[in-house]
Amino acid sequence: MPQYGIYFDQTRCTGCYTCIVACKDWYDLPAGPASFMRVKCIERGTFPDLFAAYLATPCYHCAAPPCMAACQYQAIHKRETDGIVVVDAEKCVGAGLCPKRCLKACPWGAPQFQAAPDAKMQKCQLCLERLDAGRQPICVEACPMFALEVGPIEELRKQHGDQPRAEGFKYLKRFEPSVTFKLKP
Repeated sequence: MPQYGIYFDQTRCTGCYTCIVACKDWYDLPAGPASFMRVKCIERGTFPDLFAAYLATPCYHCAAPPCMAACQYQAIHKRETDGIVVVDAEKCVGAGLCPKRCLKACPWGAPQFQAAPDAKMQKCQLCLERLDAGRQPICVEACPMFALEVGPIEELRKQHGDQPRAEGFKYLKRFEPSVTFKLKP
């Protein structure tokens, strides 16, 4: 089974947030903090020696997802065909009844709950309906800088290099996040 993952070119991202807007629009997510795609701004230094970079933070569809292991209701699983980590809304008991262990287990904050007390957990599922139709996720298609790509992680690593680290990203080997980067120097 190929494990799908994400390539993110940190040298190309300008922090325009088009990926976030496209995702929220595609999934009709309300305004507010819950967002399947997030972009983190990393700044450091003092004038004139400044550094700025951006980091796209969707779900990294780990080979050993901590959210899946933490969910006591078995509402999270990996698809056998491509390793995409998906949420079964029928099994999720919702924020009001759940201790939100999935949210606490994920070091990258991928699991999210809307503000409603009975909100079900949601997260990036790599637009699996689009992938199943032979298209890229909406964030990839919307990115004006071509900083994102999704596909079998081994193919992405062959094409772009095997760089598990990036500015602002904490790599944790035990979860094996399915991501490779082009690091901003």
